[in-house]
Amino acid sequence: MLHTNNQIIKHKVGLLNLAEELQNVSKACKVMGVSRDTFYRYQELASTGNMDALINQSRRTPNFKNRVDEQTEQAVVDFAIQYPAYGQHRTSNELRQIGIFVSGSGVRSIW
Repeated sequence: MLHTNNQIIKHKVGLLNLAEELQNVSKACKVMGVSRDTFYRYQELASTGNMDALINQSRRTPNFKNRVDEQTEQAVVDFAIQYPAYGQHRTSNELRQIGIFVSGSGVRSIW
């Protein structure tokens, strides 16, 4: 029987405990509303690691390639504070005159 106070994995531990109590994986999965494949994945994580293994591990990597550099972003923000009435295209044109190249839609996404 597994015990935890962690709210994130309480459902997973509850499923594992219910299957152990009922001695029937299929019934426990039906009651909890999860697939047997999911149960066995949880069981494998619990047996190989500690309870921290049951916490969701994000597999997504952040996509930084569409971001502008910090100096450009700060210049756009400073310019927007200085001239709040300017639109995105005018801001882009004004920044281009001082050597900062960013498109109008780029200005909008920074805002």
